[in-house]
Amino acid sequence: MTARIGVVTFPGSLDDRDAQRAIRIAGAEPVALWHGSADLQGVDAVILPGGFSYGDYLRAGAIAALAPVMSSVTDAAAKGMPILGICNGFQMLVEAHLLPGGLIRNEKQQFIRRDQKLVVENASTAWTNAFSEGAEITIPLKNADGGFTASPETVAELEGEGRVVFRYRGVNPNGSLADIAGITNAAGNVVGLMPHPEHAVEPGFGPNKPEAMRSGVDGLPFFASAISAIAAVAA
Repeated sequence: MTARIGVVTFPGSLDDRDAQRAIRIAGAEPVALWHGSADLQGVDAVILPGGFSYGDYLRAGAIAALAPVMSSVTDAAAKGMPILGICNGFQMLVEAHLLPGGLIRNEKQQFIRRDQKLVVENASTAWTNAFSEGAEITIPLKNADGGFTASPETVAELEGEGRVVFRYRGVNPNGSLADIAGITNAAGNVVGLMPHPEHAVEPGFGPNKPEAMRSGVDGLPFFASAISAIAAVAA
Protein backbone atom coordinates (compact mmCIF):
# COMPACT_ATOMS: atom_id res chain seq x y z
CA MET A 1 0.00 0.00 0.00
CA THR A 2 1.36 3.40 -0.98
CA ALA A 3 1.92 5.79 1.92
CA ARG A 4 -0.22 8.93 1.81
CA ILE A 5 1.45 12.07 3.17
CA GLY A 6 -0.56 15.23 3.61
CA VAL A 7 0.79 18.74 3.00
CA VAL A 8 -1.16 21.58 4.60
CA THR A 9 -1.62 24.82 2.68
CA PHE A 10 -2.06 27.99 4.72
CA PRO A 11 -2.60 31.55 3.46
CA GLY A 12 0.95 32.56 2.56
CA SER A 13 2.37 29.04 2.18
CA LEU A 14 5.24 29.08 -0.29
CA ASP A 15 6.69 25.58 -0.46
CA ASP A 16 3.62 23.35 -0.29
CA ARG A 17 3.84 22.30 -3.94
CA ASP A 18 7.57 21.60 -3.55
CA ALA A 19 6.81 19.34 -0.57
CA GLN A 20 4.17 17.50 -2.59
CA ARG A 21 6.67 16.97 -5.40
CA ALA A 22 9.28 15.66 -2.97
CA ILE A 23 6.78 13.17 -1.57
CA ARG A 24 5.97 11.95 -5.06
CA ILE A 25 9.63 11.59 -6.00
CA ALA A 26 10.23 9.58 -2.82
CA GLY A 27 7.51 7.12 -3.81
CA ALA A 28 4.54 8.18 -1.69
CA GLU A 29 1.24 9.83 -2.56
CA PRO A 30 0.97 13.54 -1.69
CA VAL A 31 -2.39 14.71 -0.37
CA ALA A 32 -3.26 18.41 -0.37
CA LEU A 33 -4.78 19.51 2.95
CA TRP A 34 -6.38 22.88 3.71
CA HIS A 35 -5.75 24.95 6.83
CA GLY A 36 -9.44 25.71 7.28
CA SER A 37 -10.50 22.06 7.47
CA ALA A 38 -9.87 19.71 10.39
CA ASP A 39 -10.17 16.69 8.06
CA LEU A 40 -6.79 15.02 7.51
CA GLN A 41 -8.34 12.74 4.86
CA GLY A 42 -6.90 9.57 6.34
CA VAL A 43 -3.26 10.42 5.62
CA ASP A 44 -0.39 8.52 7.22
CA ALA A 45 1.81 11.56 7.90
CA VAL A 46 1.61 15.35 7.69
CA ILE A 47 4.01 18.04 6.53
CA LEU A 48 3.62 21.69 7.54
CA PRO A 49 5.49 23.49 4.75
CA GLY A 50 7.56 26.64 4.58
CA GLY A 51 6.31 30.08 3.67
CA PHE A 52 4.92 33.12 5.43
CA SER A 53 1.58 31.98 6.82
CA TYR A 54 -0.74 34.93 7.49
CA GLY A 55 2.15 37.22 6.59
CA ASP A 56 4.02 36.21 9.77
CA TYR A 57 1.84 38.65 11.72
CA LEU A 58 2.16 38.59 15.53
CA ARG A 59 4.92 35.96 15.40
CA ALA A 60 5.87 33.63 12.58
CA GLY A 61 3.52 30.65 12.76
CA ALA A 62 1.44 32.02 15.64
CA ILE A 63 -1.83 32.49 13.75
CA ALA A 64 -1.40 29.31 11.71
CA ALA A 65 -1.01 27.34 14.95
CA LEU A 66 -4.66 28.23 15.72
CA ALA A 67 -6.03 27.03 12.37
CA PRO A 68 -8.69 24.27 12.44
CA VAL A 69 -6.32 21.75 10.83
CA MET A 70 -3.87 22.11 13.71
CA SER A 71 -6.28 20.61 16.23
CA SER A 72 -6.30 17.44 14.13
CA VAL A 73 -2.53 17.59 13.65
CA THR A 74 -2.11 17.84 17.43
CA ASP A 75 -4.38 14.84 18.01
CA ALA A 76 -2.61 12.83 15.30
CA ALA A 77 0.81 13.68 16.74
CA ALA A 78 -0.30 12.42 20.15
CA LYS A 79 -1.23 9.11 18.52
CA GLY A 80 2.21 8.76 16.91
CA MET A 81 1.63 10.04 13.39
CA PRO A 82 4.81 11.38 11.75
CA ILE A 83 4.62 15.18 11.58
CA LEU A 84 7.29 17.33 9.89
CA GLY A 85 7.47 21.11 10.18
CA ILE A 86 9.77 22.82 7.68
CA CYS A 87 10.82 26.43 8.36
CA ASN A 88 7.44 28.18 8.83
CA GLY A 89 6.07 24.74 9.71
CA PHE A 90 8.69 24.45 12.46
CA GLN A 91 7.51 27.82 13.74
CA MET A 92 3.94 26.48 13.78
CA LEU A 93 5.00 23.42 15.77
CA VAL A 94 6.60 25.48 18.53
CA GLU A 95 3.67 27.91 18.58
CA ALA A 96 1.29 24.94 18.90
CA HIS A 97 3.49 23.54 21.71
CA LEU A 98 4.14 20.33 19.82
CA LEU A 99 7.83 21.17 20.11
CA PRO A 100 9.56 23.28 22.79
CA GLY A 101 11.37 26.58 22.41
CA GLY A 102 10.79 29.29 19.84
CA LEU A 103 12.12 30.82 16.63
CA ILE A 104 13.16 34.46 16.67
CA ARG A 105 14.57 37.05 14.26
CA ASN A 106 17.91 36.08 12.78
CA GLU A 107 20.89 37.36 14.74
CA LYS A 108 21.94 39.86 12.06
CA GLN A 109 18.34 40.97 11.39
CA GLN A 110 18.49 39.84 7.77
CA PHE A 111 16.74 37.30 5.58
CA ILE A 112 19.20 34.49 4.86
CA ARG A 113 19.30 32.26 1.79
CA ARG A 114 22.12 29.74 1.39
CA ASP A 115 22.97 26.08 0.91
CA GLN A 116 23.52 24.99 4.49
CA LYS A 117 25.61 22.14 5.88
CA LEU A 118 24.02 20.18 8.71
CA VAL A 119 25.07 17.31 10.93
CA VAL A 120 22.53 14.56 11.60
CA GLU A 121 22.56 14.21 15.38
CA ASN A 122 19.62 11.81 15.72
CA ALA A 123 18.96 9.15 13.07
CA SER A 124 16.17 7.36 14.92
CA THR A 125 13.18 9.65 14.33
CA ALA A 126 10.34 9.05 11.90
CA TRP A 127 11.93 11.58 9.55
CA THR A 128 15.63 10.66 9.88
CA ASN A 129 15.84 6.86 10.05
CA ALA A 130 17.28 6.71 6.51
CA PHE A 131 20.31 8.77 7.59
CA SER A 132 23.39 7.68 9.51
CA GLU A 133 24.07 9.43 12.78
CA GLY A 134 26.88 11.92 12.34
CA ALA A 135 26.33 12.27 8.60
CA GLU A 136 26.94 15.67 7.06
CA ILE A 137 24.29 16.83 4.60
CA THR A 138 23.65 19.98 2.59
CA ILE A 139 20.18 21.40 2.03
CA PRO A 140 18.89 24.91 1.27
CA LEU A 141 18.06 27.38 4.03
CA LYS A 142 15.92 30.52 3.65
CA ASN A 143 14.45 32.39 6.59
CA ALA A 144 14.23 35.64 8.50
CA ASP A 145 13.04 34.24 11.83
CA GLY A 146 15.17 31.13 12.20
CA GLY A 147 17.05 31.65 15.44
CA PHE A 148 16.19 28.78 17.77
CA THR A 149 15.84 29.91 21.37
CA ALA A 150 14.81 28.21 24.60
CA SER A 151 15.51 28.36 28.30
CA PRO A 152 18.80 26.84 29.49
CA GLU A 153 16.77 24.08 31.12
CA THR A 154 14.98 23.25 27.88
CA VAL A 155 18.20 23.22 25.88
CA ALA A 156 19.79 20.94 28.48
CA GLU A 157 16.77 18.62 28.28
CA LEU A 158 16.92 18.49 24.49
CA GLU A 159 20.63 17.76 24.57
CA GLY A 160 20.37 15.21 27.37
CA GLU A 161 17.54 13.29 25.72
CA GLY A 162 19.12 13.27 22.27
CA ARG A 163 16.33 15.39 20.84
CA VAL A 164 18.55 17.73 18.85
CA VAL A 165 18.09 16.20 15.41
CA PHE A 166 20.17 18.56 13.25
CA ARG A 167 22.95 20.98 14.04
CA TYR A 168 24.47 23.64 11.80
CA ARG A 169 27.96 22.77 10.57
CA GLY A 170 30.56 25.36 9.64
CA VAL A 171 28.29 28.41 9.86
CA ASN A 172 25.50 29.17 12.32
CA PRO A 173 23.43 31.32 9.94
CA ASN A 174 20.87 32.75 12.34
CA GLY A 175 22.32 32.68 15.84
CA SER A 176 20.47 29.57 17.01
CA LEU A 177 21.44 28.40 20.49
CA ALA A 178 23.91 25.50 20.46
CA ASP A 179 23.85 25.57 16.62
CA ILE A 180 20.47 23.83 16.73
CA ALA A 181 18.84 23.50 13.30
CA GLY A 182 16.14 20.96 14.13
CA ILE A 183 14.60 19.11 17.07
CA THR A 184 12.14 16.32 17.82
CA ASN A 185 9.58 15.53 20.47
CA ALA A 186 10.23 12.81 23.03
CA ALA A 187 8.45 10.17 20.93
CA GLY A 188 10.46 10.94 17.80
CA ASN A 189 7.45 11.30 15.49
CA VAL A 190 7.33 15.12 15.41
CA VAL A 191 10.33 16.87 13.86
CA GLY A 192 10.88 20.53 13.06
CA LEU A 193 13.79 22.12 11.24
CA MET A 194 14.55 25.44 9.57
CA PRO A 195 16.32 24.26 6.35
CA HIS A 196 14.28 22.95 3.41
CA PRO A 197 14.79 19.28 2.48
CA GLU A 198 12.08 19.50 -0.20
CA HIS A 199 14.46 21.63 -2.29
CA ALA A 200 17.12 18.90 -2.42
CA VAL A 201 15.42 15.83 -3.82
CA GLU A 202 16.11 15.82 -7.54
CA PRO A 203 19.42 15.91 -9.47
CA GLY A 204 19.78 19.14 -11.40
CA PHE A 205 17.69 21.16 -8.96
CA GLY A 206 19.41 20.77 -5.59
CA PRO A 207 22.41 22.38 -3.89
CA ASN A 208 25.83 22.33 -5.48
CA LYS A 209 27.96 19.34 -4.44
CA PRO A 210 31.63 18.59 -5.07
CA GLU A 211 30.60 16.00 -7.64
CA ALA A 212 28.51 18.38 -9.76
CA MET A 213 26.54 21.60 -9.67
CA ARG A 214 22.91 21.32 -8.54
CA SER A 215 23.37 17.62 -7.83
CA GLY A 216 22.49 17.58 -4.12
CA VAL A 217 19.68 15.25 -3.07
CA ASP A 218 20.34 15.12 0.67
CA GLY A 219 16.71 16.00 1.33
CA LEU A 220 15.34 12.80 -0.14
CA PRO A 221 16.06 10.62 2.94
CA PHE A 222 13.64 12.76 5.00
CA PHE A 223 10.74 11.53 2.92
CA ALA A 224 12.12 8.00 2.54
CA SER A 225 12.38 7.88 6.35
CA ALA A 226 8.72 8.74 6.77
CA ILE A 227 7.72 6.09 4.24
CA SER A 228 9.74 3.51 6.19
CA ALA A 229 8.22 4.61 9.49
CA ILE A 230 4.71 4.34 8.04
CA ALA A 231 5.46 0.88 6.61
CA ALA A 232 6.79 -0.29 9.98
CA VAL A 233 3.53 0.68 11.67
CA ALA A 234 1.45 -0.97 8.96
CA ALA A 235 3.43 -4.19 9.34
